[in-house]
Amino acid sequence: MSTPVVMPQMGESIAEGTIVRWIKKVGDSVDRDEPLFEISTDKVDAEIPSPVAGVLLEIAVKEGETVPVNSVVATIGAAGEATASGAADAPPAAVAGPDGSPAGKSAAPAGAPAAPARASDAVPAASAAAAAPEAAGGDRRQKSSPLVRKIAQEHNVDIARLSGSGIGGRVTKSDILDYIEKGPASAASAASAGQAPAPAGQGAKPAGHTPVYGPNDNVDIQPMSVMRKKIAEHMVLSRRTSAHVYSVFEVSFQKVDQIRKAKKAEYERQGAKLTFTSFIAKAVVDTLRRHPVINASIDGDNIVYKKDINLGMAVALDNGLIVPVVKQAGEKSILGLSKAIQDVADRARAKKLSPDEVQGGTFTITNPGNHGVQFGLPVINQPQVAILGVGTIEKRVVVVDDAIAIRLMGYLTLGYDHRLVDGVVADQFLADLKKYIETFDAAQV
Repeated sequence: MSTPVVMPQMGESIAEGTIVRWIKKVGDSVDRDEPLFEISTDKVDAEIPSPVAGVLLEIAVKEGETVPVNSVVATIGAAGEATASGAADAPPAAVAGPDGSPAGKSAAPAGAPAAPARASDAVPAASAAAAAPEAAGGDRRQKSSPLVRKIAQEHNVDIARLSGSGIGGRVTKSDILDYIEKGPASAASAASAGQAPAPAGQGAKPAGHTPVYGPNDNVDIQPMSVMRKKIAEHMVLSRRTSAHVYSVFEVSFQKVDQIRKAKKAEYERQGAKLTFTSFIAKAVVDTLRRHPVINASIDGDNIVYKKDINLGMAVALDNGLIVPVVKQAGEKSILGLSKAIQDVADRARAKKLSPDEVQGGTFTITNPGNHGVQFGLPVINQPQVAILGVGTIEKRVVVVDDAIAIRLMGYLTLGYDHRLVDGVVADQFLADLKKYIETFDAAQV
């Protein structure tokens, strides 16, 4: 008996997913829990395991297509078995529009019954079209994510006035950003012409757009990956949202290096890598306790102070960047932090993270110094109000007690949201962080 494979719901707020790659092809044998295909969602990229063992009989959704959760994407059965009704009976795959949402039709929202299995059961196209405005009407607020509602609130936009391009009339982040950027007149004009607004940050070409190449230029044009589109979207959103300001401190890692060399072998025996990042993370979480505003968020006119310290650790991937979160970092020892950071980084590169593990961060550390960068100016990871950039740690000539000496030095950059964090507060935080690292207590290790 054949078993349908569905698009999984990778988180409560996730309503759709994009098939990035099929790891198996039709006719291949597959074991239970063996990776079958790779998906990309708003939150995370992940490899999806097969629910059963058997043979991949049919692939119903092609690579690059976006479908609602619970849509059938493939069929697994026994060797030699054929699908009972053929490809025509498989639920139609939604073709991804420019913003990654199904184009040309309204698909069922997450949790809705599966599409009808027989053509005779399908709702006529005219009836579906007539019903679409109702689906996108008064409940559109419920069909938008908390982030979209937050953006709308901050810009005094009534979501009910927007024509959602997401599944079931859902107003997507691209819809709200495009509305804010181009204004209601432009959005209304596009709607009256029967066109979905071009998603901001994802290939949109606003008025006055300057072409980046000419008709006779020798160029190679490649579409952005789903992950790259999401990164672009988040970066543009953050720059629009926060008033970015930066402070840079030079810090001596001489004492930390001495402790690290003395304890490195002991940590390896316990299954952990004692790196400079381990020391920085421990210093950050302890310093955040003394500066709670750095661990806060802005919600309209309110300041939300986070009592837990959930540390985001930026991890570079072959095709982008992801920020897994070490939850309850403030309660962990330096050994616990070392193990947790290594674990989330390894699983991020292996695409084994769950959506929950990339959400809920309160402060982020990014380390461009791994590639020799002296210091960077990182973009704040929303809805946080600050991010720490770690520059390369190397030997430099410095002045110590009026004498020239060689010390292990590095730059730390704090990017902060000036709407909430004043320069003096940011500098006090960095000064305390610098002192903590330069006088690190070996008893903590």
